[in-house]
Amino acid sequence: MSKKKSFVLRIDPDTFKQIEKWADDEFRSVNGQLEWMITQSLKQNKRLKSRTKRNDDEIEE
Repeated sequence: MSKKKSFVLRIDPDTFKQIEKWADDEFRSVNGQLEWMITQSLKQNKRLKSRTKRNDDEIEE
């Protein structure tokens, strides 16, 4: 497993509630949902280098 960087994120309560609900709908943790959202945004904006097929499948869940 690759190492992950930890950091503090300040977010307003209403936004957090919406992300939490979305994560529940997708059977993910809030942290997992945020990682997925960031990865999707990076892909859409062509700022993420291609990974192996296996890693892409794990990210898309």
